[in-house]
Amino acid sequence: MPPLPDQPDLYAALRASGAAPGDLPALLAASPPGVRERLAQVDRGLLRAVLRAGRGEPPVPGAAAVCDWLAQAPVAPLFRPALAAGALRVLRADGSDPAMPAYSDRAFDAWFAATGARHGLGPWGEPRSVYATAQFADAASPERRTVHLGIDVFAPAGTPLFAPLPGVVRHVAYNADPLDYGHTLILEHEAAGGQRFWTLYGHLAGSLPGLAAPGQRVEAGRHIADLGDWHENGGWAPHVHVQIMTDLLDQHGGNFFGVGHASLWDVWQAICPDPDLILRLPPGTFAC
Repeated sequence: MPPLPDQPDLYAALRASGAAPGDLPALLAASPPGVRERLAQVDRGLLRAVLRAGRGEPPVPGAAAVCDWLAQAPVAPLFRPALAAGALRVLRADGSDPAMPAYSDRAFDAWFAATGARHGLGPWGEPRSVYATAQFADAASPERRTVHLGIDVFAPAGTPLFAPLPGVVRHVAYNADPLDYGHTLILEHEAAGGQRFWTLYGHLAGSLPGLAAPGQRVEAGRHIADLGDWHENGGWAPHVHVQIMTDLLDQHGGNFFGVGHASLWDVWQAICPDPDLILRLPPGTFAC
């Protein structure tokens, strides 16, 4: 097995290696110590997905089937009334609206209330400069993870959320780092053919442990969580980060990547497809 070259972008080296996911242990063993040390800090599931993409294979086997199933599955509204029933405002965090305070700026609440919108929306696939910090650095590449993998829905703290799909509670966690998810819920679901996938709801209120417990069966339409306030949701204006995962990779502690690398977008969008598959927003909501 040829070694990986010791270069700044090891993801590019993985893509070019032609190795299969099952070859990863041998590939690492053949590589220089510095390469092994750097890649040891990276999620192995992500490395396997990058290897599949480098071979022209789907980064996540079964991801397309999950998306096809979700596109036609009956879905209950996450909010009541449903998002499509009220005034929506797209809140881009890419720097295109200099008048909008950052989501992490407490001035955001008053600014958003003055817009008159019932709900604000932060787009999936959006590059965000707020993530260009050391917290979002990566040992395998100098590139920061800056591309948003979920859709954010802004509403007042305490707003209830309802399960869009039946499933089982996989994780109830509190991710306490600044600008992390705070209270977090991950549900596990099953598509046609037994294909599993997961939905994540981040920035929730402290009421979460009383509403959901690991292993609990959840039916569509059940009250599952409430939007958290600043002190409990990771330090953000009240909102929920909604995300779909077709693969949990090697993340098993109640957290998951909320942003990905722009250079790996083909991989990340297979792992975390567009959450509008379950939110069902009006067509053209995110049109420029």
